[in-house]
Amino acid sequence: MPIHHALDFVELSGYGSAAMGGHNRIRFIKDLDMEIAGRDVLIVDEVVDTGLTLNYLCRALALRNPESLAAVALFDRPYRRLVDDLPIRYVGFTVPDEFFAGYGFDVGERWRNLPDLHLVREV
Repeated sequence: MPIHHALDFVELSGYGSAAMGGHNRIRFIKDLDMEIAGRDVLIVDEVVDTGLTLNYLCRALALRNPESLAAVALFDRPYRRLVDDLPIRYVGFTVPDEFFAGYGFDVGERWRNLPDLHLVREV
């Protein structure tokens, strides 16, 4: 990026399932190390499906008074969305409800190390 920027990471954990009679719950495993008040914040996510996790993160970060808050996703599955009004400003690809592996994506902890993306036909 040819602009002055900083990079930080969060780690979230989702647990529970509406399908199992519970609720989808999300919690921070690792929070930001830097303050974001008054800063433009861009959340980078690999896949947005239901939007529950991204919505949780956006709401939590919005309480910290950033100047702006937006998201970018490599893959988007808007037909699976359970949450409206997500601030997804940039999308790489809208993809079908299929498994992809490689380039950091795994299926059952396999194939993450492949140098490019592959559609996994059978799991």
